[in-house]
Amino acid sequence: MANDGLDNVMAAFDRVKAAPRKGINKALMSVAEDLASMQRHLAPDDPATSAPDLKTSITVTGPGEQTPPYSQPGGSRVAGEHEVIVTAGNTEVRYPHLVEYGTSKTEAQPFFWPAVRLLRKSLQQRIDRAGRKAVRDAWKG
Repeated sequence: MANDGLDNVMAAFDRVKAAPRKGINKALMSVAEDLASMQRHLAPDDPATSAPDLKTSITVTGPGEQTPPYSQPGGSRVAGEHEVIVTAGNTEVRYPHLVEYGTSKTEAQPFFWPAVRLLRKSLQQRIDRAGRKAVRDAWKG
């Protein structure tokens, strides 16, 4: 019985070690949705077509899911256990990199990376805050 306090502390350490991994995915999805929303806002309209456009091709891929084929950056791949991926493009919209960086005949109209740079600090703070909250809650039991 003398080790009761030590057992409680060790149990709290075990909870703290696992807590951020369990609770962080919800925060990551929320942050990724906000980033995708900003990218959709910055993406140029394509009035020439009624087909799926660049804005609708910006998607958020959650943990364990596969990104759309031909998506940028990186193409089709599966997100890790605690990874969220925001991509632009799919099988019908295969030109987001041409819009982002431009071509010899068209000006660049950046939308993807400016949104990342604009929101990076606030999104990172939200993720950090969610991790700290998960640790605090796990420590309390």
